[in-house]
Amino acid sequence: MAKIKPWPAGLSSARSSVDDDDECQSWQSQGEQKQAAAVYTVWMKSLVFNGNGCTVYGADGRVAYRVDNYGCRGGREVFFMDRAGSNLIRIQRKSFCMFRRWEVCRCSDDGEEEARPWFRVHKTWKDGCGAVVRMQGSGRTYKLEGCSRKSDYRIRSADDGAIVAAVGRKRTSAGVVLGEDVLALTVGSGTDHLLALGLVVVCGLMNRRL
Repeated sequence: MAKIKPWPAGLSSARSSVDDDDECQSWQSQGEQKQAAAVYTVWMKSLVFNGNGCTVYGADGRVAYRVDNYGCRGGREVFFMDRAGSNLIRIQRKSFCMFRRWEVCRCSDDGEEEARPWFRVHKTWKDGCGAVVRMQGSGRTYKLEGCSRKSDYRIRSADDGAIVAAVGRKRTSAGVVLGEDVLALTVGSGTDHLLALGLVVVCGLMNRRL
C-alpha cells in the first residue's frame, strides 16, 4: 500500500471550476439540510502503485476518501473507502453491454454490507440523460446529465429539476485549469455527500476511468 500524502500546497487552495452563477447558488440552498454545501477535489488516480481508482481531497487538502481498484479498469466491483481504509460503500456492475447497471450498498462501521442496495444506476440515452439513479426506500430519482463526458457533468433531482451536485475541471486560485483527471465536485446543501461522491465513482466506472 502506498503512503497517503497530502495534496500539494499549490493545489490545496484551488477553487471549483463550476461557475458561480445564479443556478448554482439556487440549488445550494434547496432541500433538507442534511449536510452543508462543500467542494471536493477528485483526482482520478489511485495512490496505490499500478492500481486503478481515485482519490478525494477535502477543503483542507487532506485525503478524505479513496478508491483502489486492483483489477482492470471498469471493474465489476469496487469499494469506496475513508482515509483509514474502512469500506463505506460497495459498487457492483450487475449486467453487460448496453443494458449495464450498477448497484451501490452501504457498509456499516464493522464492515458488514447492508442487505438491500442503497441506490441503483441505469444507463439511458433518453432526453440526453446519461444515467438514471433510483434510491431504494425513499423512491427519489436523480439524473446524471453529461456523465459520458470525462470532466463536466451534473447530478439533477428528477423530482423538482434542482441541481444537487456538479462536476467540472479544477481551477487554481490563479485561474489555471488543471488536467482532465483533476476534478472539482461541488455538492449543494441538503445533499448527502456520500451519495454525490458515489455517483462520481459510478461515472468513472461507466467511462472506464477507474
